[in-house]
Amino acid sequence: MADRGVSGGWQQRGPLWCLPAAPDPAASSAPGLIQFIGGSYLAATPQLSYRRLLESLAARGWAIQAWSYVPGFDHQSQANEAWRAFRSDRAGERVLRLGHSLGCKLHLLAPDGGRRCAALVALSFNNFSAERSVPLLAEMGQQFGFRSEFSPSPQETLRLVSSDYRQARNLLVRFNRDDLDQSTRLLEALGQRSGDASELIVLPGDHLSPASAGLRRNLLGTWADDPARQRQIERLSDQISGWMLPP
Repeated sequence: MADRGVSGGWQQRGPLWCLPAAPDPAASSAPGLIQFIGGSYLAATPQLSYRRLLESLAARGWAIQAWSYVPGFDHQSQANEAWRAFRSDRAGERVLRLGHSLGCKLHLLAPDGGRRCAALVALSFNNFSAERSVPLLAEMGQQFGFRSEFSPSPQETLRLVSSDYRQARNLLVRFNRDDLDQSTRLLEALGQRSGDASELIVLPGDHLSPASAGLRRNLLGTWADDPARQRQIERLSDQISGWMLPP
């Protein structure tokens, strides 16, 4: 697919939405590249659904690649697909993998076990069963005989993280009003590995805090914007960038 541009500097290259880093005259080099996978059906249009967060990170010097997909039941296959897409369009800079909700799981299941990145930031890790996530589909699957559980299952996912995932540096971000977050279970699985350097932080917000397109501001102007939402996004961007690139 040919490059297709949209307003704001975004370019579509196949399944990836790409945004260049904002130039910083004071920096000798850009921080690196963020490979982002969103969660659930927000991930079909990451350049819109996660616009504020990704553009805020770009303003801090990060180049952005966001994978566009529609979730299915075979998470391992989708993890492989995302990894191939990122690999085919990767430059030589430092790579930070960033995921939200299901996107965290897909990064953790990457075929390279996290070896080809410098770190992972996992926002609101979610690893529920299909029965809890999409109960209607699970019920139909049992009735009509098609796959009705995610592959790998939640239990198998955590086992694979403990046995096959090789990246030591992982920042898990949980929001204090997030009833869907399972970061503590992920931290326990990561901690079973030798040399693990993972850490968990808790920030104000809920499961959808990373997802903000600023639609009210775009449609009605800055007067209609929610300043609290913007401050929340800026704080999250500072946390991610500051953890990856300490002063």
